[in-house]
Amino acid sequence: MAKLVILTQGLSGRAHELNVDRTTIGRVEDNMFQIAETSVSSHHCEVLLRGSDVVIKDLNSTNGTFINDQPVTETVLKPGQILRLGTVELKLDAGAAAPGAASAPADAASDATAKTPPKKLESTMVVPRGVSLTELESGGRPPAFDTTAFSKKRNRAGIYFWVAAGVVVVVIIVLLLIVYNQINHGK
Repeated sequence: MAKLVILTQGLSGRAHELNVDRTTIGRVEDNMFQIAETSVSSHHCEVLLRGSDVVIKDLNSTNGTFINDQPVTETVLKPGQILRLGTVELKLDAGAAAPGAASAPADAASDATAKTPPKKLESTMVVPRGVSLTELESGGRPPAFDTTAFSKKRNRAGIYFWVAAGVVVVVIIVLLLIVYNQINHGK
């Protein structure tokens, strides 16, 4: 069974087995594979199983989805390629089963992958990478929806409050002047 293994230091060793047709990956808890890292969008991408292909589809993430440092919107991820979500790097491991998982009935294809041991990850393979200066200078992507249809609403409640407060202050001043005049004329 294919699985995604995180390579980035601090998160390395975490893996998610791809055992359903659609797996969402992101920072928030409602994703099937949660990666709580600030460079990962709340709903960053999804992994689609189409036959034997593992397809990665970006969900308009802020920091982008990359395969072997090439930006992607939707493409096939092959075993051994590096998938990068923000600054988090993952690798597709197509042959190993999750530790402690019950093995499925073996057919010819799964029997062949079971004989090849999974590659051991070395600490020298992990290269933390941030956002490059050219990526920052190029600016962000255009919004995925039309923002011109939205406009800021006016806060009329604040205007009404200040008008009412002004009227109350004027009424109090007038009443004080009337009382003052009556006191002075009554003497």
